[in-house]
Amino acid sequence: MTNFTNLTPWPVGLRRVAVMMETFVRPADVAFTPAVRAVQARKGSRDFCARLEMGDRVDERLSAFIAERDSFYLGSASSDGQPYIQHRGGPAGFLHVIDDRTLAFADFRGNRQFISTGNFSENPKAFIFLMDYAHRRRVKLWGRVHIVDDDPALIQRLVPQGYRAHADQAMIFEIAAWDANCAQHIPQKIAASDVTAALAARDSRIAKLEAELAALRLT
Repeated sequence: MTNFTNLTPWPVGLRRVAVMMETFVRPADVAFTPAVRAVQARKGSRDFCARLEMGDRVDERLSAFIAERDSFYLGSASSDGQPYIQHRGGPAGFLHVIDDRTLAFADFRGNRQFISTGNFSENPKAFIFLMDYAHRRRVKLWGRVHIVDDDPALIQRLVPQGYRAHADQAMIFEIAAWDANCAQHIPQKIAASDVTAALAARDSRIAKLEAELAALRLT
């Protein structure tokens, strides 16, 4: 977990968002709105869903899962409900756990359309979708985003060391609820770097065995 104790205090706007988050009574109610519950009742899954418990704080397992991710999907919507989803990527761990209710990341410069930024300026509600294809795991997080573009020290601290990217702003994600899904229907995909490393280890082992075999033939 990154140490942010030496940074300037969180902006007033961020602290106000944090206070607003405390108004949620039950994490599952964030996802299971009245309309969702009505559909669940009509389709026969309401009793099951009513027993589901969602988290609203980062525990050790979630923190470790986040630290391993090198990409995620960020959902937003305009004030009139027009949805948008954006892929964010970087070195593993670029999505930082600030505390048990707060995540943050440097918003690296991209195509400069600023759709997410514009959406968050009028509707702070956000969604993060984390995927681990190799182990067929996924985590969903509901919350609110606060954008910080006037704190260079914070923004720079969130940029992974040695990563060649420019960030004009940081996005602070206040968690309202999170849930982990089962592996059903998730295709297993392995990162190219992991495949390369596995093949290199295999080739090294084969070369060693071939050398040993050649040595035995000479005896």
